[in-house]
Amino acid sequence: MTPPALIATDVDGTLLDEYEQVTPRTKDAVNAAVDSGTRFILATGRPPRWVAPVVDALGFAPLAVCANGSVLYDPSTDRILSVRTLSIDALVRLADLAHRVLPGAGLAVERVGESAHDAATPQFVSSPGYEHAWLNPDNTEVSLTDLLSAPAIKLLIRQVGATSSDMAAELVKHIGSEADITYSTNNGLIEVMPSGVSKATGIAEFADPLGITADETITFGDMPNDVAMLAWAGHGVAMGNAHPAAIAAANEVTTPNTDDGLARVLERWWP
Repeated sequence: MTPPALIATDVDGTLLDEYEQVTPRTKDAVNAAVDSGTRFILATGRPPRWVAPVVDALGFAPLAVCANGSVLYDPSTDRILSVRTLSIDALVRLADLAHRVLPGAGLAVERVGESAHDAATPQFVSSPGYEHAWLNPDNTEVSLTDLLSAPAIKLLIRQVGATSSDMAAELVKHIGSEADITYSTNNGLIEVMPSGVSKATGIAEFADPLGITADETITFGDMPNDVAMLAWAGHGVAMGNAHPAAIAAANEVTTPNTDDGLARVLERWWP
């Protein structure tokens, strides 16, 4: 393979190690690629406000495809470049579907303001009793009516004790073309996206104006929310710790994120 013109990588479970750090080896490999002129972007399920620690770990501020493709964010200027949202009507219908299909499920939404740190916009709001799948200090608990009162970049459906794969299998029977569903953990959490939105569409939104094609792009990921970009890229790389769906979508499987799997691939061109 010739060196890729664009590298796009997932963050958690892929770029970061088990301590949520960028190892020195991975940092060196990424910087060598960037120094050569190859473009590098993040493609994450994280909202924009959770990109800063990754930027700090890398030592530079790449463009970020956030919220599984719903948001294009420039951390160097703290600017939201583009946003795709679920409408209020869609959220109401999806909330009703979730409550019918997954009784007892909790709901939350991600919103975005003019920047990643727009204090005027509560960016993560949950319905009463929502139990987080991971630590979320940004949570604001509101009524279900308030939760569904504004467009959102994604809807989260949480069912404690369930697996995300089982939840997804049930939801996909009913959701139709209203929205797309995915997940980045198997711990009972589904992420509902605007229809047609994925990390692949977010990467393409960045690449197209630069004249970079999918064939010139390499992507790295580990979970079902990475499947679209692994399949879209000219070369998709699943981590050794990846979900079977990500492995099936990839052209190659590297070593796990705990063993510098991303760096090992980039070092073919930038040793």
